[in-house]
Amino acid sequence: MLVLLDTTVLIDYLRGRSAVGRVDALLNRGDDLCTTPINVEEVVRGLRPDEVPDVDDLFDGLRIAPIGRAEGHRAGEWRRRFAARGTTLSQADCLIAAAACSTAAVLATGNPRHFPMTEIAVEHWPVGE
Repeated sequence: MLVLLDTTVLIDYLRGRSAVGRVDALLNRGDDLCTTPINVEEVVRGLRPDEVPDVDDLFDGLRIAPIGRAEGHRAGEWRRRFAARGTTLSQADCLIAAAACSTAAVLATGNPRHFPMTEIAVEHWPVGE
């Protein structure tokens, strides 16, 4: 199974919290883990000084799911569709979700409400514990 790790999960992992056990279990099971360039940017932007040395090791161990034209198109459709119903979705979250959809990955996140799209499988990973 391919699992796309959202920013909340990546930060939780980097800080040695509950995501560590879940990620280790997936790796022991033989699952593949990935993230997106958007998640890389979000994590790097929020790094604490003591986390800088560890971040490259974290991303070196993950596949980076591509975000191209098809993902941009899908993200735009979702944003338009949900906006017509009065729900505003962020550009970043829609692009992350589109990458999960294109790669058939399960999206692991601490913010499942940010991903109401029925086309993707979302797992809630409570973070900060």
